[in-house]
Amino acid sequence: MTISTIGVIGAGLMGNGIAHTALLAGLDVVLIDSFEAALPKAIATMTKNMQRQAARGAITGEAVEDALARLTTATDYAALAKADLVIEAAPEREDLKASIYKTLLPHIRPETILASNTSSISITRLGALTDRPEKFIGMHFFNPVPMMQLVEIIRGIATDDTTYTAVAALAARMGKTIATAEDAPGFIVNRILCPMLNEAIFALHENVGTIASIDAGMKLGANHPMGPLELCDFVGLDTLLSVMRVLHAGLGEDKYRPCPLLVKYVEAGWLGRKSGRGFYDYTTTPPTPTR
Repeated sequence: MTISTIGVIGAGLMGNGIAHTALLAGLDVVLIDSFEAALPKAIATMTKNMQRQAARGAITGEAVEDALARLTTATDYAALAKADLVIEAAPEREDLKASIYKTLLPHIRPETILASNTSSISITRLGALTDRPEKFIGMHFFNPVPMMQLVEIIRGIATDDTTYTAVAALAARMGKTIATAEDAPGFIVNRILCPMLNEAIFALHENVGTIASIDAGMKLGANHPMGPLELCDFVGLDTLLSVMRVLHAGLGEDKYRPCPLLVKYVEAGWLGRKSGRGFYDYTTTPPTPTR
């Protein structure tokens, strides 16, 4: 099937980036969020980021105007009636995603593909919550979506070949490189990355090193562009904790147990950059370690 109009559910960081990338790829986009106030903020963010790309010469000013002209925003899922594909980019909570699908399904066509941007939850299980498991697929983008090259595509046990082929073609049209992953906890990237981040938090928890020394050690000793604790803050500590809990429950091994310090930070509301405080305090310039 040819995909020309997509819906994106969730106007937060990931949904905004997915919509941004799809618009610049020439697609019509309907961006949905239940909080009406989130929608003008999303448009403002998209506009600023596209104008920044234009200032660098990556795209033209005309491309920015054309892209934004193809964007529609709404709070009502009825606006998705003509979508060829809908990407759900809600927070990493299975109960929330289930609620979204229940509300969404009466408003979309039988042939519409439904994709989830989940970073760790079983695609088979999510697809079984819908009326179209054969047209349900994982399409996991990475933050920041306009800059990151990769999309993980994950088939559930019922996902058919037509759905996979259409979504793979869409990812290529959006300028992404595809990594096809099995429907296993964490898929590929988070299966490898998140335990490393969790281990860095254990190292801090056990006083193996300070925040500054752990991050400097991995940046200078392993040539990582960002220290692991800095990356935790960038990802969001609540998101990391959700993924670690999925890995721990799904794989059953103690090595996936979330660090108690990670749990404590999330309980305190110290979620990283998005809350202004995590392993670093972002009210200072430059950010200062919180331990």
